[in-house]
Amino acid sequence: MKQFKVILGFELKNFFKNKIYVGVTLFLVAAIAVVMFLPRFLSVTETDAPTDETPNAQSIMVFCEDESFRSFAVSALSQAFEGYKVEPAEGSLEDLKKLVESGAVKCAFSVDPDSFSYKYFVKDMSIYDSNAGTAEEVLTKAVMAKAMLDGGMDAESVESALSVRFTGEVETLGKSQFDNFFYTYIMIFALYMVILLYGQLVATNVASEKSSRAMELLITTSRPTAMMFGKIVASCIAGLVQIALVFGSAVVLYGINKSYFTDVPIVSSIFDIPPHYLGFMILFFVLGFLIYAFLYGSVGSTVSKVEDINTSVMPITLIFIAAFMVVMFSMSSGNIDNPALVVCSYVPFTSPMAMFTRITMSHVEWYEIAVSVAILVASVIGVGVISAKIYRMGVLLYGTPPKLSAILKAIRKA
Repeated sequence: MKQFKVILGFELKNFFKNKIYVGVTLFLVAAIAVVMFLPRFLSVTETDAPTDETPNAQSIMVFCEDESFRSFAVSALSQAFEGYKVEPAEGSLEDLKKLVESGAVKCAFSVDPDSFSYKYFVKDMSIYDSNAGTAEEVLTKAVMAKAMLDGGMDAESVESALSVRFTGEVETLGKSQFDNFFYTYIMIFALYMVILLYGQLVATNVASEKSSRAMELLITTSRPTAMMFGKIVASCIAGLVQIALVFGSAVVLYGINKSYFTDVPIVSSIFDIPPHYLGFMILFFVLGFLIYAFLYGSVGSTVSKVEDINTSVMPITLIFIAAFMVVMFSMSSGNIDNPALVVCSYVPFTSPMAMFTRITMSHVEWYEIAVSVAILVASVIGVGVISAKIYRMGVLLYGTPPKLSAILKAIRKA
């Protein structure tokens, strides 16, 4: 135990002094700070739209040859596009296009009430531009209003008829996949990146110590199992610290700038994470990290050259990527309880991501979670014991990596 503590402390000190580790963490925190303070900065530098009578970039022009309907269209569009000055276009349609193209006005509509059609003119079309859809609904009602007035209805009756709205309310009796999707995606992606990054790092560190012959000196002063567990636990702690710093800074900065994100429901949904989901994330992160780190560490001990690491750990990486893809496809399809994800939620190499996704986005009974966690814990212990035997055997093997049959034979004798 004493050797384990010494190695754990030594490895942690190396992590926290590593310039890349510190630099990446600081970069992520700084990037989050920029994103969180950007709306505040934009609100300070934002200027009010001009209110003079000349066309400007905050104006929306309406072209219509039918002057009686043009007033209907301008009035209706003015109510729909609050914050913009909607005005009738003077001159020809070509003149109007030139104004839009030059940026003198934001956009323009050419309306033909006889054919019940319109054209929308805009300089640069944004993927979030919904003006055309809004105008279609508004102009349809304007045509209906004019027809009612021409048919003899008074203006008050027309307004009353067109102002009728159905209102709906959604009551979710289970879990809302939309509300939970974004933070589940971020958590799964963070788990995916950290396990791959630190697992690969464990294997690389072991292989580099072997290639430099430092391993021969280390095993004379400490037990191989203490070395392996010290490295793996240190990597796990370093990963948790990095995630805590990044996510913690995001939560703090969001709290400072929360009022500036009221119009961005996606951001709000990301940070409205129930505490018990965070507890499950930490649980599955630790167990998932340990089972893969044990595998990476044992494989790294059988490699004599750092150049051979990628080839040796490829099967482990492919298993983890396959689990990630199953989870991503299930989340995208909306069918969280599909057979593939249900099976993966009980397989120890895939359950850290699969079961966590089902917990956050579907209904899972407590005993299902208990069974999944129990299998995962037992697997971590079993893989840890086997990996320790492989590590003890592999650290002194040089040359060509041993075949799987030789490794299994050595494990049985250990």
